[in-house]
Amino acid sequence: MNNIFIAATASTPEIDFRFDERILYIKGEAYPENAALFWGELIAAIKTFIDEDDSHDPVIVDVALTYFNSSSTKMLFSLFDALNEMAAGGTPVLLNWYHDEDDDTIYEFGQELCEDFDSLTFRDHALQG
Repeated sequence: MNNIFIAATASTPEIDFRFDERILYIKGEAYPENAALFWGELIAAIKTFIDEDDSHDPVIVDVALTYFNSSSTKMLFSLFDALNEMAAGGTPVLLNWYHDEDDDTIYEFGQELCEDFDSLTFRDHALQG
């Protein structure tokens, strides 16, 4: 499976999916004009990875979003839902959730992910601003 790298823009995060290393990075702000278009390809790639994966080696997901709009929120839930299914199927998935220690909105979204996707191993990382 080909790795995916998308450089950050003013309205989209950096995406670095290293499928060969089993590491997924998402960093920056996410308010693309068309969230379904931006996130759709990435979610499809993750689903293909999950379907083709038979190693059951751990997957690490590092997320450091400083802002995301409501349409990106829906797409992020789809992404994490796919990863949660992978974890429920026996492949450990570690979600590292990075946020500014003073950003309650990002923190609370992470807590919601932790509750909603209980097959993921969730680690909260508060960063000093």
